[in-house]
Amino acid sequence: MRVGFGFDTHKLEPGLPFRLGGILIEHSKGAVGHSDADVLIHAIIDSLLGAAGLPDIGQQFPDSSADYKGIDSSLLLRQTLQMVTGKGFSIENIDCTVVLQQPKIAASIPLMITSLSATLGIDPSRINVKAKTSEKLGFIGREEGVSAYAVALLLQ
Repeated sequence: MRVGFGFDTHKLEPGLPFRLGGILIEHSKGAVGHSDADVLIHAIIDSLLGAAGLPDIGQQFPDSSADYKGIDSSLLLRQTLQMVTGKGFSIENIDCTVVLQQPKIAASIPLMITSLSATLGIDPSRINVKAKTSEKLGFIGREEGVSAYAVALLLQ
């Protein structure tokens, strides 16, 4: 068994699309990033890479590369899965927490899990996504950003 932890955070700005967990969320703001800035997928990628003993997302998919400009993070997750399975690992489960003040995402979580499970080729019951606010504290509370945390358990 191998456990990996992932974290990511992105700034939110008006007028951008807001992708989270592989789906588009209706909101007046979206995350800023080199790729599509899907903070949840980025945290999952780092958790998987960490559990497999591989370099982090920034080394695997550098933001200095034009290849990843605007890329759908689900494609990066699929590439990460290939790296992880190539080392002989399988995903036992992934547990995630998204921290944002707005929008409320509870109703979108089942669709995120469906999208993530399809991308990873695992049963939806192996993925858990939770949502929290920061109780209006800090940059998240001021609706300036979003963060996500993920833990992955791999078996070999």
